[in-house]
Amino acid sequence: MSKPVPATDYLAKPDSYPVRPVCVAAGDDPFLKRQVLETIRQEVLAEEDAEFSLTVFEGPKATAAEVFEELTTVAMFGGDRRLVVVDEADEFVSANRPALEDYVAGPSRSGVLLLQVKSWPANTRLAKAVAAEGLTVQCTAPTAGRLATWLRKWAKQAHRVALEPAAAEMLVELVGPELGLLDQELAKLAVSTGPDATISPETVQQMVGSWRAKTAWDMLDAAMAGDVRQAMSQLDRLLLAGESPIAVLGQIAASLRRFAAATRLILQTEASGRRPALKPALEEAGVKQFVLEKAQHQLRQLGRHRGAVLYRWLLETDLALKGDSALPPRLVLENLLIRLASPEAKQPVG
Repeated sequence: MSKPVPATDYLAKPDSYPVRPVCVAAGDDPFLKRQVLETIRQEVLAEEDAEFSLTVFEGPKATAAEVFEELTTVAMFGGDRRLVVVDEADEFVSANRPALEDYVAGPSRSGVLLLQVKSWPANTRLAKAVAAEGLTVQCTAPTAGRLATWLRKWAKQAHRVALEPAAAEMLVELVGPELGLLDQELAKLAVSTGPDATISPETVQQMVGSWRAKTAWDMLDAAMAGDVRQAMSQLDRLLLAGESPIAVLGQIAASLRRFAAATRLILQTEASGRRPALKPALEEAGVKQFVLEKAQHQLRQLGRHRGAVLYRWLLETDLALKGDSALPPRLVLENLLIRLASPEAKQPVG
């Protein structure tokens, strides 16, 4: 029985993980899912006109009968293998679990079934069957601490450019943790610098550190200073210019996570009976020297109580922007800014 393969490992060396009759792309990162689909498509449908052998079903509307029929039907044009994709397949899997278990036990050898799901518990009979006979790719984004490392590898693999470590960290800082957006910026950098180039922090600052990034930082500064009107004005500029709400969150989330980490360090210091200090806590949390003085003032404005719940606020906002809320994305961001700009009358940090 094989374990799920991280998508980053699979994409780096797809030849090490041959496509099986049943494949699963599980997780919540749409960029990795798209890349996994494209990689599997290239392997299964390599012949001329093989696109005629690709069928994509919408999971909520698909039936097991039509999916299985498509897997066993040879296309009039194209190759002799078929690739059948069930997108957003969570409901499809839940409704057809016994039939899928039977299919995994005796799949069509002329077709490849790819299920794209968000949730894929490893303890189910179906998941165990796919682990034994198929291929499961876990499409979860790298953690924040590993994101810059992944970005450097992806730059070399997908765009044929070298990304200096500091440049990778700066790119994550400017763009945020969304892999699709990071890939778009990498593509722009690669086109501008040419293949086999080495991209420096100065290049990233010049080409990516645009007015959008500055506007996002100004928006955060205004919110932290309690200026709701100015914060909303800067948010307007970003959204009217076509900036993705998820990208806006990504550009300010890194700074807010550092405030959250610093608050946690301060509270831990207090709990041990020692007197906390803002500057060392912020430095340990990763705040850069050139913004350290401003960060101390902002953390005092934020206060210990809001600082202690920043991680939860960021998680709630991220999930809401990804479909966990009925509110429009703009209102989700506005709610976060109002929370940051409206401090409670409680003891500040430090």
